[in-house]
Amino acid sequence: MVPLLLVLILAVLLFGAGFAVEALWWIAAVVLVLWLLGFVVRPAGSGGPRGRWYRW
Repeated sequence: MVPLLLVLILAVLLFGAGFAVEALWWIAAVVLVLWLLGFVVRPAGSGGPRGRWYRW
């Protein structure tokens, strides 16, 4: 009984980790697209080169 419970717990943990990793990949893709759009959408500043939409 104990080995069966351990296998079930391991399966649930691995399923949860797989879902979290998949979600993180989608979040990373969305952030990358927004970051790249920031270079295209931002208009040129007055008298200077094109700025970034963030302040770092």
